[in-house]
Amino acid sequence: MSSETYASTAVTTAAPAQAKVRKRSRGAQQQWIWNGVAVLATLVMIFPIYWMMNAAFSTNKELFSRTPRLFPAPLSVESFAGILADRAFWSALTMSAGVTLIVVFVAVIFGFLAAVAVSRFRFRFRGGGLIILLVLIVQMIPAEALFISQFRMLDGWGLLNTVAGLSILYVGMIVPFTVWLLRGFIHGIPAELEEAAMIDGCSRTAAFFHVTLPLLGPGIVTASVFSFLHAWNEYTLALIVMTRPGNATLPLWLQSFSSELSATDWAGIMAGATLISVPVVILFLIVQGRLAGGMMAGAVKG
Repeated sequence: MSSETYASTAVTTAAPAQAKVRKRSRGAQQQWIWNGVAVLATLVMIFPIYWMMNAAFSTNKELFSRTPRLFPAPLSVESFAGILADRAFWSALTMSAGVTLIVVFVAVIFGFLAAVAVSRFRFRFRGGGLIILLVLIVQMIPAEALFISQFRMLDGWGLLNTVAGLSILYVGMIVPFTVWLLRGFIHGIPAELEEAAMIDGCSRTAAFFHVTLPLLGPGIVTASVFSFLHAWNEYTLALIVMTRPGNATLPLWLQSFSSELSATDWAGIMAGATLISVPVVILFLIVQGRLAGGMMAGAVKG
């Protein structure tokens, strides 16, 4: 082989290798850029949580000082001690826990049954497929537009300032979204699995509960978490229905730290918000695996 031929062959062989190296270098640079953007977005999202906890462990004097502190030193638990010694906090906690448990259980059950009916059964009358569209339309109605009618309805039933009355309204608000969410999961499970079980001797109900229901675990967990968050954090509807001070939920209870006649107790508000967030954090830590899988499955299969 001549020297010229060898040189041209070497250049031809080296060119793709250099192109691959440059491509990898650009890919690594882009990955670093996207990682930096992700870290920045994460910091922006967690900063309010950090500042809430920072203010909760500070005193009002430190919060109103001209030099804000990134880390309270020393840590003050005065606000937490005052809250835990307040009977109104425990009353509101009991009220919120009772309403949330009822809402999660009832909303998931009703939403699950409605989603199964829409996904697995055929309607004999025309326009049966429009039922899910009507559910969506109901969900699109602004909640504020229903306040007067909801208040008068509960007043006529004698359910104002009660756990049952507030739970009914929350269930009515959450069920449409639960139906849409679980419908996507049920559609993602082939009906042939149930038909195969029926061929093996199972009834239609037994086939559904033994084959399809175990596969709906992530979807049910996802629907339960969203129901929990809505019922636990809802404020405006509770403000309309729970008019007695002794029947306040936790979001309403936070109002006790502000008054028109005195300065706002920001340290107490932040400490109360931190305590309200603790059950939510614990719930996410328990179900995070199933929740992430359920959201991904619903996005892909729905």
